[in-house]
Amino acid sequence: MNLPSILKVAFRELARNKARSMLTMLGIIIGVASVIAMVGLGQGAQRQVEEEIASMGTNMLVVFAGSRKTRGWHGGIGTSPTLTPEDIDAIVRECPAVALASPNVTAPVSLIFGNQNWTTRAEGVNDKYPQIRNWPVASGQFFTEGDVHTAARVCVIGQTVAEQLFPGLDPVGQTLRVRNLPFRVVGVLSERGQNQWGRDQDDVIMIPYTTAMKKLLSITYIPRAYISAISPRATFIAERQITELLRQRHHIRPGQEDDFGVHNLTDIAEAAEETNRILTLLLSSIAGVSLIVGGIGIMNIMLVSVTERTREIGIRMAVGARTRHVRLQFLIESVVLSLIGGLLGIFLGIGVSFALSGMFNWPRLISPLAIAMSVAFSVAVGVLFGYYPAHKAASLDPIDALRYE
Repeated sequence: MNLPSILKVAFRELARNKARSMLTMLGIIIGVASVIAMVGLGQGAQRQVEEEIASMGTNMLVVFAGSRKTRGWHGGIGTSPTLTPEDIDAIVRECPAVALASPNVTAPVSLIFGNQNWTTRAEGVNDKYPQIRNWPVASGQFFTEGDVHTAARVCVIGQTVAEQLFPGLDPVGQTLRVRNLPFRVVGVLSERGQNQWGRDQDDVIMIPYTTAMKKLLSITYIPRAYISAISPRATFIAERQITELLRQRHHIRPGQEDDFGVHNLTDIAEAAEETNRILTLLLSSIAGVSLIVGGIGIMNIMLVSVTERTREIGIRMAVGARTRHVRLQFLIESVVLSLIGGLLGIFLGIGVSFALSGMFNWPRLISPLAIAMSVAFSVAVGVLFGYYPAHKAASLDPIDALRYE
Protein backbone atom coordinates (compact mmCIF):
# COMPACT_ATOMS: atom_id res chain seq x y z
CA MET A 1 0.00 0.00 0.00
CA ASN A 2 1.67 3.22 -1.17
CA LEU A 3 1.58 6.68 0.42
CA PRO A 4 -0.88 8.30 -2.08
CA SER A 5 -3.38 5.52 -1.38
CA ILE A 6 -2.95 5.96 2.38
CA LEU A 7 -3.49 9.76 2.06
CA LYS A 8 -6.57 9.18 -0.10
CA VAL A 9 -8.09 6.86 2.50
CA ALA A 10 -7.15 9.31 5.30
CA PHE A 11 -8.89 12.25 3.64
CA ARG A 12 -11.92 10.08 2.85
CA GLU A 13 -12.27 8.97 6.47
CA LEU A 14 -11.87 12.54 7.79
CA ALA A 15 -14.41 13.86 5.28
CA ARG A 16 -16.88 11.18 6.32
CA ASN A 17 -17.30 12.90 9.72
CA LYS A 18 -16.72 16.58 8.88
CA ALA A 19 -18.18 18.03 12.07
CA ARG A 20 -16.24 15.65 14.30
CA SER A 21 -13.02 16.27 12.39
CA MET A 22 -13.45 20.05 12.63
CA LEU A 23 -14.17 19.94 16.37
CA THR A 24 -11.13 17.71 16.84
CA MET A 25 -8.93 20.19 14.95
CA LEU A 26 -10.30 23.11 16.97
CA GLY A 27 -7.78 22.62 19.79
CA ILE A 28 -4.89 22.61 17.32
CA ILE A 29 -6.31 25.64 15.47
CA ILE A 30 -6.68 27.65 18.68
CA GLY A 31 -3.26 26.60 19.95
CA VAL A 32 -1.38 27.49 16.77
CA ALA A 33 -3.31 30.76 16.34
CA SER A 34 -2.60 31.71 19.96
CA VAL A 35 1.13 31.05 19.63
CA ILE A 36 1.44 33.06 16.42
CA ALA A 37 -0.70 35.93 17.74
CA MET A 38 1.10 36.11 21.10
CA VAL A 39 4.58 35.98 19.58
CA GLY A 40 3.59 38.58 16.98
CA LEU A 41 2.08 40.81 19.65
CA GLY A 42 5.15 40.47 21.85
CA GLN A 43 7.54 41.28 19.01
CA GLY A 44 5.34 44.21 17.96
CA ALA A 45 5.45 45.57 21.50
CA GLN A 46 9.21 45.13 21.57
CA ARG A 47 9.58 46.96 18.24
CA GLN A 48 7.34 49.76 19.58
CA VAL A 49 9.57 50.16 22.63
CA GLU A 50 12.68 50.21 20.42
CA GLU A 51 11.12 52.90 18.21
CA GLU A 52 10.14 54.96 21.24
CA ILE A 53 13.65 54.73 22.64
CA ALA A 54 15.12 55.61 19.23
CA SER A 55 12.77 58.59 18.91
CA MET A 56 14.01 59.93 22.23
CA GLY A 57 17.50 60.30 20.88
CA THR A 58 20.71 58.73 19.68
CA ASN A 59 22.78 56.96 22.39
CA MET A 60 21.10 59.26 24.88
CA LEU A 61 21.42 59.83 28.60
CA VAL A 62 19.41 62.27 30.70
CA VAL A 63 21.15 64.20 33.46
CA PHE A 64 18.79 65.87 35.91
CA ALA A 65 19.10 67.96 39.04
CA GLY A 66 18.07 66.55 42.39
CA SER A 67 15.08 67.57 44.50
CA ARG A 68 14.86 70.65 46.68
CA LYS A 69 13.96 70.67 50.39
CA THR A 70 13.07 74.02 51.93
CA ARG A 71 11.41 74.48 55.35
CA GLY A 72 9.49 71.23 55.15
CA TRP A 73 8.63 71.65 51.47
CA HIS A 74 10.00 68.88 49.25
CA GLY A 75 10.14 69.60 45.54
CA GLY A 76 10.37 66.99 42.81
CA ILE A 77 13.32 65.85 40.74
CA GLY A 78 14.84 68.75 38.82
CA THR A 79 13.90 71.47 41.33
CA SER A 80 17.34 71.70 42.95
CA PRO A 81 19.52 74.57 41.62
CA THR A 82 22.65 72.40 41.62
CA LEU A 83 22.84 71.70 37.86
CA THR A 84 24.08 74.64 35.79
CA PRO A 85 24.88 75.33 32.13
CA GLU A 86 28.55 75.38 33.11
CA ASP A 87 28.20 71.76 34.30
CA ILE A 88 26.92 70.74 30.87
CA ASP A 89 29.77 72.58 29.13
CA ALA A 90 32.23 70.75 31.39
CA ILE A 91 30.63 67.39 30.56
CA VAL A 92 31.17 67.96 26.82
CA ARG A 93 34.68 69.27 27.39
CA GLU A 94 35.99 66.71 29.91
CA CYS A 95 34.08 63.46 29.24
CA PRO A 96 35.61 61.65 26.23
CA ALA A 97 32.61 59.31 25.85
CA VAL A 98 30.21 62.26 25.40
CA ALA A 99 29.58 63.56 21.89
CA LEU A 100 26.89 66.23 22.33
CA ALA A 101 24.88 67.81 25.13
CA SER A 102 21.93 70.17 25.43
CA PRO A 103 20.46 71.80 28.53
CA ASN A 104 16.68 71.55 28.80
CA VAL A 105 14.31 74.01 30.42
CA THR A 106 10.55 73.53 30.16
CA ALA A 107 7.79 76.07 30.74
CA PRO A 108 4.05 76.21 29.94
CA VAL A 109 3.33 79.12 27.60
CA SER A 110 0.48 80.80 25.77
CA LEU A 111 1.07 81.60 22.10
CA ILE A 112 -0.68 84.30 20.07
CA PHE A 113 -0.60 84.98 16.35
CA GLY A 114 -3.17 87.35 14.90
CA ASN A 115 -6.55 86.22 16.21
CA GLN A 116 -5.28 82.68 16.92
CA ASN A 117 -4.04 81.52 20.32
CA TRP A 118 -2.73 78.24 21.65
CA THR A 119 -1.38 76.91 24.95
CA THR A 120 1.56 74.53 24.80
CA ARG A 121 4.93 73.85 26.38
CA ALA A 122 8.16 75.67 25.56
CA GLU A 123 11.35 73.61 25.48
CA GLY A 124 14.52 75.60 26.09
CA VAL A 125 17.41 73.80 24.36
CA ASN A 126 20.59 74.56 22.44
CA ASP A 127 21.49 74.16 18.77
CA LYS A 128 22.68 70.52 19.26
CA TYR A 129 19.22 69.33 20.32
CA PRO A 130 18.01 68.11 16.88
CA GLN A 131 21.08 65.85 16.53
CA ILE A 132 20.74 64.47 20.05
CA ARG A 133 17.02 63.72 19.72
CA ASN A 134 17.25 62.72 16.06
CA TRP A 135 14.55 65.25 15.23
CA PRO A 136 15.17 67.06 11.93
CA VAL A 137 13.57 70.30 10.80
CA ALA A 138 10.93 69.98 8.07
CA SER A 139 11.13 73.57 6.86
CA GLY A 140 13.33 76.55 7.66
CA GLN A 141 16.22 75.87 10.04
CA PHE A 142 16.98 75.35 13.69
CA PHE A 143 18.29 78.31 15.67
CA THR A 144 22.07 78.73 15.82
CA GLU A 145 24.74 78.71 18.51
CA GLY A 146 24.84 82.52 18.23
CA ASP A 147 21.12 82.68 19.01
CA VAL A 148 21.78 80.66 22.18
CA HIS A 149 24.66 82.89 23.31
CA THR A 150 22.66 86.09 22.79
CA ALA A 151 19.39 84.67 24.23
CA ALA A 152 17.66 85.61 20.99
CA ARG A 153 13.88 85.57 20.73
CA VAL A 154 13.65 82.99 17.97
CA CYS A 155 11.76 79.72 17.94
CA VAL A 156 11.15 76.47 16.09
CA ILE A 157 7.61 75.10 16.33
CA GLY A 158 6.10 71.64 16.10
CA GLN A 159 3.58 70.55 13.48
CA THR A 160 0.60 70.82 15.86
CA VAL A 161 1.45 74.40 16.80
CA ALA A 162 1.92 75.26 13.12
CA GLU A 163 -1.52 73.85 12.27
CA GLN A 164 -3.23 75.67 15.13
CA LEU A 165 -1.64 79.11 14.72
CA PHE A 166 -0.82 79.25 11.00
CA PRO A 167 -3.60 77.43 9.09
CA GLY A 168 -2.85 77.80 5.38
CA LEU A 169 0.26 79.93 6.01
CA ASP A 170 3.99 79.30 5.99
CA PRO A 171 5.09 79.86 9.62
CA VAL A 172 8.76 80.45 8.77
CA GLY A 173 9.54 84.15 9.08
CA GLN A 174 6.33 84.97 10.95
CA THR A 175 6.36 86.59 14.39
CA LEU A 176 4.25 85.19 17.23
CA ARG A 177 3.94 86.23 20.86
CA VAL A 178 5.11 83.97 23.67
CA ARG A 179 3.83 85.32 27.00
CA ASN A 180 3.48 88.68 25.25
CA LEU A 181 7.09 88.61 24.03
CA PRO A 182 7.63 88.62 20.25
CA PHE A 183 9.45 85.58 18.83
CA ARG A 184 10.42 85.03 15.21
CA VAL A 185 9.70 81.55 13.79
CA VAL A 186 12.83 80.26 12.05
CA GLY A 187 11.77 76.65 11.43
CA VAL A 188 9.12 73.92 11.73
CA LEU A 189 10.02 70.50 13.15
CA SER A 190 9.22 67.28 11.30
CA GLU A 191 6.19 65.34 12.50
CA ARG A 192 6.73 62.94 15.40
CA GLY A 193 3.19 61.94 16.46
CA GLN A 194 2.22 60.61 19.88
CA ASN A 195 4.59 58.85 22.23
CA GLN A 196 3.72 55.63 24.08
CA TRP A 197 2.06 57.63 26.86
CA GLY A 198 -0.26 59.36 24.41
CA ARG A 199 1.37 62.81 24.56
CA ASP A 200 1.50 64.76 21.31
CA GLN A 201 5.20 65.31 20.69
CA ASP A 202 4.43 67.86 17.94
CA ASP A 203 2.64 70.17 20.38
CA VAL A 204 5.80 72.06 21.33
CA ILE A 205 7.78 75.22 20.70
CA MET A 206 11.60 75.15 20.87
CA ILE A 207 13.51 78.24 22.01
CA PRO A 208 17.13 78.84 23.12
CA TYR A 209 17.51 77.65 26.71
CA THR A 210 19.19 80.92 27.63
CA THR A 211 16.08 82.76 26.47
CA ALA A 212 13.85 80.48 28.52
CA MET A 213 16.01 80.91 31.62
CA LYS A 214 16.33 84.70 31.42
CA LYS A 215 13.08 85.89 29.84
CA LEU A 216 10.48 83.27 30.77
CA LEU A 217 11.50 81.71 34.09
CA SER A 218 14.18 84.02 35.57
CA ILE A 219 16.34 81.12 36.83
CA THR A 220 20.08 80.43 36.76
CA TYR A 221 20.00 76.61 36.95
CA ILE A 222 18.71 73.94 34.58
CA PRO A 223 16.40 71.07 35.61
CA ARG A 224 17.85 68.54 33.15
CA ALA A 225 20.10 68.01 30.16
CA TYR A 226 20.14 65.58 27.25
CA ILE A 227 23.48 63.89 26.57
CA SER A 228 24.48 61.89 23.48
CA ALA A 229 27.29 59.36 23.84
CA ILE A 230 29.71 58.63 21.02
CA SER A 231 28.21 55.14 20.51
CA PRO A 232 25.60 52.82 22.06
CA ARG A 233 28.31 50.85 23.87
CA ALA A 234 29.80 54.07 25.24
CA THR A 235 26.63 55.09 27.13
CA PHE A 236 27.71 53.20 30.27
CA ILE A 237 31.21 54.70 30.12
CA ALA A 238 29.66 58.16 29.62
CA GLU A 239 27.37 57.59 32.59
CA ARG A 240 30.35 56.80 34.83
CA GLN A 241 32.39 59.75 33.55
CA ILE A 242 29.50 62.19 34.01
CA THR A 243 28.85 60.96 37.56
CA GLU A 244 32.51 61.29 38.55
CA LEU A 245 32.81 64.76 37.00
CA LEU A 246 29.65 66.17 38.59
CA ARG A 247 30.54 64.78 42.02
CA GLN A 248 33.90 66.51 41.69
CA ARG A 249 32.39 69.81 40.49
CA HIS A 250 29.70 69.78 43.20
CA HIS A 251 32.25 68.91 45.91
CA ILE A 252 30.41 65.77 46.98
CA ARG A 253 32.49 63.72 49.41
CA PRO A 254 32.76 59.90 49.32
CA GLY A 255 29.73 58.38 51.02
CA GLN A 256 27.49 61.40 50.38
CA GLU A 257 24.47 61.14 48.10
CA ASP A 258 24.53 62.72 44.66
CA ASP A 259 22.59 65.97 44.20
CA PHE A 260 21.90 64.95 40.60
CA GLY A 261 20.87 61.86 38.67
CA VAL A 262 21.83 60.18 35.40
CA HIS A 263 19.36 58.05 33.44
CA ASN A 264 20.80 55.75 30.82
CA LEU A 265 18.13 55.02 28.21
CA THR A 266 20.02 51.89 27.18
CA ASP A 267 19.18 50.44 30.59
CA ILE A 268 15.53 51.32 30.08
CA ALA A 269 15.50 49.77 26.61
CA GLU A 270 17.16 46.55 27.80
CA ALA A 271 14.78 46.24 30.75
CA ALA A 272 11.77 46.79 28.49
CA GLU A 273 13.03 44.23 25.97
CA GLU A 274 13.65 41.65 28.70
CA THR A 275 10.17 42.22 30.10
CA ASN A 276 8.64 41.77 26.65
CA ARG A 277 10.64 38.59 26.07
CA ILE A 278 9.49 37.08 29.35
CA LEU A 279 5.89 38.10 28.72
CA THR A 280 5.97 36.67 25.18
CA LEU A 281 7.46 33.40 26.44
CA LEU A 282 4.82 33.18 29.17
CA LEU A 283 1.92 33.85 26.81
CA SER A 284 3.32 31.46 24.21
CA SER A 285 3.69 28.75 26.85
CA ILE A 286 0.08 29.22 27.89
CA ALA A 287 -0.97 29.06 24.24
CA GLY A 288 1.12 25.91 23.82
CA VAL A 289 -1.09 24.20 26.39
CA SER A 290 -3.91 24.49 23.85
CA LEU A 291 -1.83 22.45 21.42
CA ILE A 292 -1.41 19.69 24.00
CA VAL A 293 -5.15 19.75 24.76
CA GLY A 294 -5.78 19.56 21.02
CA GLY A 295 -3.44 16.57 20.81
CA ILE A 296 -5.37 14.80 23.55
CA GLY A 297 -8.54 15.46 21.56
CA ILE A 298 -6.95 13.91 18.47
CA MET A 299 -5.90 10.81 20.41
CA ASN A 300 -9.42 10.47 21.83
CA ILE A 301 -11.05 10.71 18.41
CA MET A 302 -8.54 8.32 16.84
CA LEU A 303 -9.28 5.76 19.57
CA VAL A 304 -12.97 6.13 18.80
CA SER A 305 -12.16 5.72 15.10
CA VAL A 306 -10.22 2.53 15.81
CA THR A 307 -13.19 1.13 17.70
CA GLU A 308 -15.62 2.11 14.93
CA ARG A 309 -13.41 0.61 12.19
CA THR A 310 -12.39 -2.59 13.94
CA ARG A 311 -14.18 -4.78 11.40
CA GLU A 312 -12.61 -2.79 8.54
CA ILE A 313 -9.17 -3.39 10.07
CA GLY A 314 -9.92 -7.10 10.27
CA ILE A 315 -10.92 -7.23 6.60
CA ARG A 316 -7.72 -5.39 5.55
CA MET A 317 -5.56 -7.79 7.48
CA ALA A 318 -7.48 -10.76 6.08
CA VAL A 319 -6.77 -9.67 2.49
CA GLY A 320 -3.05 -9.15 3.10
CA ALA A 321 -2.50 -5.80 4.87
CA ARG A 322 0.44 -5.98 7.22
CA THR A 323 0.72 -4.56 10.73
CA ARG A 324 2.88 -1.65 9.61
CA HIS A 325 0.33 -0.70 6.94
CA VAL A 326 -2.49 -0.44 9.50
CA ARG A 327 -0.27 1.49 11.91
CA LEU A 328 0.83 3.89 9.16
CA GLN A 329 -2.78 4.40 8.03
CA PHE A 330 -3.99 5.62 11.41
CA LEU A 331 -0.80 7.56 12.07
CA ILE A 332 -1.16 9.40 8.76
CA GLU A 333 -4.80 10.23 9.57
CA SER A 334 -3.71 11.70 12.90
CA VAL A 335 -0.93 13.76 11.29
CA VAL A 336 -3.23 15.01 8.52
CA LEU A 337 -5.78 16.05 11.14
CA SER A 338 -3.22 18.01 13.16
CA LEU A 339 -1.51 19.45 10.07
CA ILE A 340 -4.78 20.81 8.62
CA GLY A 341 -5.57 22.26 12.03
CA GLY A 342 -2.11 23.83 12.14
CA LEU A 343 -2.51 25.44 8.69
CA LEU A 344 -5.93 26.84 9.61
CA GLY A 345 -4.44 28.07 12.88
CA ILE A 346 -1.73 29.94 10.97
CA PHE A 347 -4.27 31.96 8.99
CA LEU A 348 -6.32 32.63 12.11
CA GLY A 349 -3.22 33.63 14.08
CA ILE A 350 -2.07 36.05 11.38
CA GLY A 351 -5.54 37.62 11.28
CA VAL A 352 -5.67 37.97 15.07
CA SER A 353 -2.15 39.41 15.11
CA PHE A 354 -3.11 42.07 12.56
CA ALA A 355 -6.28 42.88 14.50
CA LEU A 356 -4.42 43.26 17.81
CA SER A 357 -1.69 45.35 16.16
CA GLY A 358 -4.34 47.71 14.81
CA MET A 359 -6.09 47.83 18.19
CA PHE A 360 -2.92 48.72 20.12
CA ASN A 361 -1.38 50.73 17.27
CA TRP A 362 1.76 48.56 17.30
CA PRO A 363 3.87 47.45 14.34
CA ARG A 364 2.54 44.36 12.56
CA LEU A 365 5.13 41.62 12.99
CA ILE A 366 4.57 38.02 11.93
CA SER A 367 7.35 35.72 13.06
CA PRO A 368 8.29 33.09 10.42
CA LEU A 369 10.03 31.17 13.21
CA ALA A 370 6.80 31.08 15.26
CA ILE A 371 4.87 29.83 12.20
CA ALA A 372 7.46 27.13 11.45
CA MET A 373 7.59 26.03 15.09
CA SER A 374 3.79 25.95 15.33
CA VAL A 375 3.50 23.76 12.24
CA ALA A 376 6.31 21.47 13.42
CA PHE A 377 4.73 21.23 16.86
CA SER A 378 1.30 20.45 15.42
CA VAL A 379 2.81 17.63 13.30
CA ALA A 380 4.68 16.37 16.36
CA VAL A 381 1.40 16.41 18.30
CA GLY A 382 -0.22 14.37 15.54
CA VAL A 383 2.58 11.79 15.64
CA LEU A 384 2.83 11.70 19.43
CA PHE A 385 -0.87 11.44 20.20
CA GLY A 386 -1.68 9.40 17.11
CA TYR A 387 0.86 6.68 17.68
CA TYR A 388 -0.99 4.91 20.50
CA PRO A 389 -4.30 4.62 18.60
CA ALA A 390 -2.35 3.51 15.50
CA HIS A 391 -0.43 0.94 17.51
CA LYS A 392 -3.65 -0.31 19.08
CA ALA A 393 -5.25 -0.69 15.63
CA ALA A 394 -2.21 -2.57 14.32
CA SER A 395 -2.23 -4.91 17.35
CA LEU A 396 -5.77 -6.18 16.74
CA ASP A 397 -6.19 -9.87 16.02
CA PRO A 398 -7.69 -10.25 12.52
CA ILE A 399 -10.10 -13.02 13.56
CA ASP A 400 -11.36 -11.08 16.61
CA ALA A 401 -11.65 -7.96 14.46
CA LEU A 402 -13.78 -9.79 11.87
CA ARG A 403 -16.12 -11.01 14.59
CA TYR A 404 -16.49 -7.49 16.09
CA GLU A 405 -19.99 -6.03 15.83
